[in-house]
Order: sequence, then structure tokens, then C-alpha cells
Amino acid sequence: MCSLIKVLFISVLQLWAGSVLAQQVAVNSLQHQIASDHSRLIFGLSAPISHKVFQLDNPPRLVVDISNASLKGTLDQPPSNHPIFKKVRSAARNDKDLRVVIDLKKNGIVKSLKVPANQAGSYQLMIDLFPKQDTHAAKPPVTHSVSSHPLVPKLNPSPKPAKKPSPNPEAVAVAYKPVVKKPVKKEPQRNRDVVIAIDAGHGGQDPGAKGPHGTHEKDVTFAIAKKLAALIDRKSGMRAVMVRQGDYFIDLKKRMKIARESKADLFVSIHADAYDNPSVKGASVFTLSNKGATTEMARWLANHENSADLVSGVSLVDKDDVLASVLLDLSMTATQEASQNAATKVLGSLKQIGHLHSRSVQKAGFLVLKSPDVPAILVETAFISNPDEESKLRSVAHQDKMARAIFNGIDSYFQQSAPAGTYIAEQGRQHVISSGETLSGIAQQYGVSMQKIKTTNAMNDNQVRIGQVLSIPVDG
Repeated sequence: MCSLIKVLFISVLQLWAGSVLAQQVAVNSLQHQIASDHSRLIFGLSAPISHKVFQLDNPPRLVVDISNASLKGTLDQPPSNHPIFKKVRSAARNDKDLRVVIDLKKNGIVKSLKVPANQAGSYQLMIDLFPKQDTHAAKPPVTHSVSSHPLVPKLNPSPKPAKKPSPNPEAVAVAYKPVVKKPVKKEPQRNRDVVIAIDAGHGGQDPGAKGPHGTHEKDVTFAIAKKLAALIDRKSGMRAVMVRQGDYFIDLKKRMKIARESKADLFVSIHADAYDNPSVKGASVFTLSNKGATTEMARWLANHENSADLVSGVSLVDKDDVLASVLLDLSMTATQEASQNAATKVLGSLKQIGHLHSRSVQKAGFLVLKSPDVPAILVETAFISNPDEESKLRSVAHQDKMARAIFNGIDSYFQQSAPAGTYIAEQGRQHVISSGETLSGIAQQYGVSMQKIKTTNAMNDNQVRIGQVLSIPVDG
């Protein structure tokens, strides 16, 4: 009888153990990401977890203990040039838990976040490691005389030198004659640069659209954005600000916030379109729709933090609702007009290098374009879902052409509409001739006589050619 009870007891224990193991959380994957201010680990999980995270020193390590879990997938190793992570190891712990150890190049500040299930039913554990801030102020170096330093033995004092005769009084006067320094001539301060914020679409865990050969939108947009930034920085009077500087994710609202904080004169968001039909192709340029602008204006007025911000240099915090609405409406109207002008120039430039999906500037309610005081455009460089255009987007030569076309459009816009107080505005207006333009139309556009333009540019006739740069006089 006792033997039977023991057998039954052992069987129950085995069934219970098997049930526990069957209910273990599966750790399916581990990804590494690099953001502008931290590094991130993303664990792919089959269910919610209980976990603990801590760090160890000598050598620096990050330890992640996940309760009742087992490794089912592979843990990707970080790249050799990763700024924080060196190597990932894992092992079972207490027969039912999983311990993951990340060897670090240096310790930091750890934050973790459990992400609920997505549509696919998978869960995530995100662990961010922020660099430690040096809170110790730099101390001035401590100086010691040689004889008083505790590690330097004292030396016998040297005998006093013989007293020398007094020097000639006139020689003393010459030797101690005060030196009169000539005032340093300050160069006049140059007017500020035009600032263009360049937003490479998607990034990090958001790859964007994917081409038929596996090309990710986030990669081609970043490549074109870097080339565009280089062209802008080489242009005198222009400065580029990269919204994201690596492969990491930035919230859409934060992208525009970065542009506003950098005091951008134009925000350019770069994307690659996709569609179910692989034959659809061509580039497009978008600005914010009127409906989207109206909705955004209402949101700004309803948001206390936004109301305290400056809109075109005017604070709305002390204005009544009607006046604030009028001021914001005026700012939004001016911004939309500037966005439309910039988009038209970029679209015309893109037309010179390839097929356009739409021959006019499109309107849409993209969240990334919604800022009342920064002109913003979104460029769909091509359809990454089209095999031919995907191949072009992967080509460095085509990326160069695309960046150059966008730059030419931006440059043409600012030559006509440079903000007051900028270096470009100080140098005078210039106009780059596009297809279909005439001298009479350009004169009408700027409110300047044809003869004045011809005299300024030493022109003998009214003929203009595509790509020709005309200096536009300030008055007629």
C-alpha cells in the first residue's frame, strides 16, 4: 500500500512539474537598438513576465532574470562597434528561470518597460541603458612646489648668490616700460544661416515599408537624408539638422519638436511610398491639408503647454481665446503658404530626374507636418514596392541624384524666400530657371521690371535657359 502511495505521489509531482514547464514563458528573440541618448534591448516574449534587472561591476555587466521562462529563439549578439553592449550570454536558473547576462563596455542607468501584447499576440520587455552623467565638477589642478610635495624629498638649500651691482636706472626704465596692446579689430558678425531640419522617415523598431527584395524604407530614407544634409552644409548660408542621426525610433511629434527647438526654417521629411500594385511608381511631395491644419490649430489652442509656446515670436499664454485664435490662424496660414512654395520647388526639381507619381503638390494630414510655425514638406522619393524603383533606391548613384534634386528645390525656394536676417537674404535674391519659365513671368513674380533684371544680369535679350541662375534686384 505504501509503495502504491509513493508511486501515485511521484506521478502527481511529475505531472505538476510538466504543467509548470509547459506554462513557462518563451523568450523568442533579443534585439539591440541605438537611440540618440540611450541603448535598448528588446526581448520578444510569448506571455507577460515577472523579471528583475540589476548591474554588476568589475567587469561591468547587466543581468536580466526572467521568472518561469526558457529560451526558445536566438539572442542576437550586438555589433562589435556598439557603444555599450559587448556580448550576450544566457543560462537556466533554478531549473525554471532564465538569466541573461549582457557584458558591457561601461555601466549606466537602467530603465525597463513591459509592453502589452500586439496584434500578433506577442509581448515585449524593453530595457534601456542611459549613460551616467558626470556630476563632479572639474577641479582645478593642485600645484605643489617641488620641496613641499610629500613624495619629493627635501633638498638642502642652495647657497645664496653673490649680490650683483644695481643696474643702470635708464635700463630699468626701458625694461619695465608698459606694453600698450593694440585693440583687436572684431570682424562684423555675419547674419544667421537658414536652418533645414531633415527627417529620415521611420527608424529602429519601425522599419517602414519593405521592398520585394527586402529593402527597408528606414535605410534608404536615412541614406538620402545624410546626403542631403551634406549638400546643405556645403552651401554658404545654410545649415542642416538631422532629426535622427542613426537607426533608432523617434515619436512623430518629437520629430517636429526637434525641428522647432533647432529653430528650423523648413522641415523636410523623407519617405519611400508603397502600394499593393507593384507597378505603381513615381515621386510625390506633400504638405499639410487645410483640414489637418484646422484640426491642429484647435489642438494647439486646447493644449496649455502649446499655448505657452511662441508662435512666430508671439506668446499665446496671455492672450484671450479670440485673439490667440487669430494669431495662430495667421501663423498657420503663412506657414502653409511657405510650405506650398517650398514643395512646388522640390517637386519641380524632382521632375528633372525621374517619373512623378503626381504632377502637383499633394495635401494630406500627416502628423509629422503639423506645426503652426515651421513650414514642412514630406517627400515620397519613390515606390519601394515597385521592383525597379526599389533597385534605384538601393543605388548610391540614384540616392545622390535624389538628394541633389531635393537640395536644388530647397535652394531655389530660399533664394526667393529667405527669411529676413539670414545670410542668404543679405546676399540678395537668386532665381534658378526651371522648365517652362520666362523672363516676363519671373519679373512679374518678383514685382521687378524685365529691364532691371536684364541690366543686373548683363543680359542682351529676353532668352533664359533651364538651370540658369538670375540675380533678382531688390527693387524695380
